[in-house]
Amino acid sequence: MSAPVSISGTLDDQAMSRSAKLAVVVAALGYLVDIYDLILFGVVRRPSLQAIGVPEAELANVGHLLLDVQMAGMLIGGVVWGVIGDKRGRLSVLFGSILMYSVANIANGFVTDVTTYAILRFVAGIGLAGELGAGVTLVTELLPAKTRGWATTIIAGVGICGALLAVGVSKIATWYVAYWIGGVLGLALLALRVGVFESGMFARIKAKSDVSRGNFLALFTSRDRARRYVGIVLVGVPIWYAIAILVMFGDSIGRAMGMERVPDPAWGLFWCYLGLALGDFASGFASQLMRSRKRALFVFCGLNVVALAYYFTLGSRSTDLFYLGCFIVGIANGYWAVFVTVAAEQFGTNLRATAATTAPNFVRGSVVPVSLVYLALRDVFGGAGVGEPTAALIVGVVVIAVSMISLLAIEETYGKELDFVER
Repeated sequence: MSAPVSISGTLDDQAMSRSAKLAVVVAALGYLVDIYDLILFGVVRRPSLQAIGVPEAELANVGHLLLDVQMAGMLIGGVVWGVIGDKRGRLSVLFGSILMYSVANIANGFVTDVTTYAILRFVAGIGLAGELGAGVTLVTELLPAKTRGWATTIIAGVGICGALLAVGVSKIATWYVAYWIGGVLGLALLALRVGVFESGMFARIKAKSDVSRGNFLALFTSRDRARRYVGIVLVGVPIWYAIAILVMFGDSIGRAMGMERVPDPAWGLFWCYLGLALGDFASGFASQLMRSRKRALFVFCGLNVVALAYYFTLGSRSTDLFYLGCFIVGIANGYWAVFVTVAAEQFGTNLRATAATTAPNFVRGSVVPVSLVYLALRDVFGGAGVGEPTAALIVGVVVIAVSMISLLAIEETYGKELDFVER
């Protein structure tokens, strides 16, 4: 493993070890705040929109619009931050993105109209796009092959708990205070950047003028790279289908399924993310113990089929069983840790940050077309209040099937040496 370097030169082994450990802590806590802010909108969607005067009949449609705007921001931000990460360094993205989404979320607590709300969710989305990919890229390059899978599992597992924090805060604070808390937590996290050093792999590549860095289009100029990249993105789509459709809008689906007590999206997200946290630790451990990323991904994609079946059968019988369904769906989709690790390990150092940052955000951005297809199918099968379950089921079957087929396109990366470049 190459040592990380600072402006003053090469660190000794002890300092390198401290820097690597601190990088894991910063990336994990950064992702926790990232997820807190990302999920907070879904948690406070109803009270915040009601507070700014959105009619009850328009809450679902405006909610879908704002979620799509946020995810569109993440899609754009993923490309921007990914390119910056390979051109200027992983640390510049890790902390620049945290600063952007923290400021945007503080401002979000002051909104009084839908337009301003949408603009700030877009800006926050851009900021939220960078932290995870930069953190995972940095950690995978600082740690040896045998331990980096454990480190990324810790990052994803701890980070997912940010959703639980968001739900807890929303139950004891008003929606605008909840936004302010997220922003302040992010700004406080910036203090931990002291002691974290840049990746040695990146420093060496940066010194070579003949190596192209951060060229997003280069991911598609080679059939092999395009296959790997598109494949890993499609593997991750079911995760955000489950979060954005099955859980965030579980109130609409539950009402259409005839539940007397309509599910609360905040509690649905709580149980889903509790499952996601457990699933992330389990999938990360499984990939290490099986010594295979692909086998772990295949197991969890298979669990997704079981979870979807439960959600639309037993989960439709009562609100409590529905919440249990959200928990099961969360466990089955808890392979984000392995997903982001594979995204980083698939590509060379000169494109690693670009791939590892854009891939998760293309998955998040897939919420936009998935949501549009879902809403179109909802109208085909009876409209709002009737067609949600059928539409959600059809979309779910398709995205899970595509994810399992896409596993064939990616490489096995367990134990792969990462000190190489894409030509």
